[in-house]
Amino acid sequence: MKIRPLLTAFIIILTYNASYAQSLLKTGVWRGVTQTASGVEIPFNFEASTVAKHSQLAIINGNERIKVTDVKYQGDSVFIKMPLFDSEFRLKHAGGKLTGKWIKNLGDKYVAMNFNATPNTPWRFKAPNKPAFNVTGRWAVPFVSDGKTDMTVGEFKQVGSKLTGTFLSTTGDYRYLEGVVSGNKLYLSCFDGGHDYLFTAKINGNRITGGKFYAGLTSIDTWTGVKDPNAKLPDAFSLTALKPGYKKLAFTFKDINGKNVSLTDARYKNKVVIVQILGSWCPNCMDETAYLVNFYKKFHPKGVEVVGLAYERTRDFAKSQRTVRQLKNRFNIPYPILLTGYTPAAGEPAKSLPMMAKVLGFPTTIMIDKKGNVRKIHTGFSGPGTGEHYTDFITEFERLTIHMLEEQGY
Repeated sequence: MKIRPLLTAFIIILTYNASYAQSLLKTGVWRGVTQTASGVEIPFNFEASTVAKHSQLAIINGNERIKVTDVKYQGDSVFIKMPLFDSEFRLKHAGGKLTGKWIKNLGDKYVAMNFNATPNTPWRFKAPNKPAFNVTGRWAVPFVSDGKTDMTVGEFKQVGSKLTGTFLSTTGDYRYLEGVVSGNKLYLSCFDGGHDYLFTAKINGNRITGGKFYAGLTSIDTWTGVKDPNAKLPDAFSLTALKPGYKKLAFTFKDINGKNVSLTDARYKNKVVIVQILGSWCPNCMDETAYLVNFYKKFHPKGVEVVGLAYERTRDFAKSQRTVRQLKNRFNIPYPILLTGYTPAAGEPAKSLPMMAKVLGFPTTIMIDKKGNVRKIHTGFSGPGTGEHYTDFITEFERLTIHMLEEQGY
């Protein structure tokens, strides 16, 4: 038996298969499009590259790049698992394009959206018309959903026809948005693996009208805007508190290994403790987690502990354990994340922590002093996509932490 010719043939086959697989996802910038139930397309860009003979992606939103390394091939099929938010793409390669589904696991059900992607397409939106207005600046923006109005602050930067920015709300920001202004119309979108957003509207000087906000398969809200350099939100430290008569927070939940953890444990005695209310499904929580990992490394040696309380989309411990472990591995989180067994549904977070007056949104961050008393509660998180709001938060949060560490009489 001649082994060398067989081995050579085997290597040639492997090389051919690897080359064929890589050809399914050409290197360079692609334009991906999800499609809502009403037929509206939500575009974003991603860059495909090859690292150590393996394909990987970088999802592009403004200055943000989300690295995706779980890319697999089977025949003419491409399977892409997002690193967070429990979602994936199942695609076919045909005619140089990719078509298929983007699928999200919502805990009790799966939601699939039609998806297609075209290579060598670096544009997100075309801008055939010269911008009639420049929307750079701060805007007072009400969003209307099911008859309820949520006031936000829009902050935009326009250079030529290119538009970037975000909306800030009391529960966080809409992260990195990217788009264009064409004539008197604006378009913004983003995709992070858990959320796909599209904003459209008309501009008339210092007013924005006829705005539509598309999110996911079926959600459609309306919005308008008025340019207002003084537009601002309520102080995020003023939105919630403990119920009258309470000074301390108390809970016992299991960590991802099934061990009970409580604030009365020795680990937290005489320490400044930061309690993070989060969910692995929440993009603002991801931004806060990235910050808290570095915060922990800086302040843990000084006597600070951090503990996360996860509110997942299911009460099933094993399923929640999987998504939270994925989160811990993604950010290399050094502090414990506890599985509360409650979901983010209305009322459940407050039910799990009955001493709190309410939990308005995710994330919510609780600052506890060395005596175990709750000193501050911060609702929401303005991530790095908000520029100075992000740096202002860090300055204030760390100032309060240092103040609690330096307090005497403990």
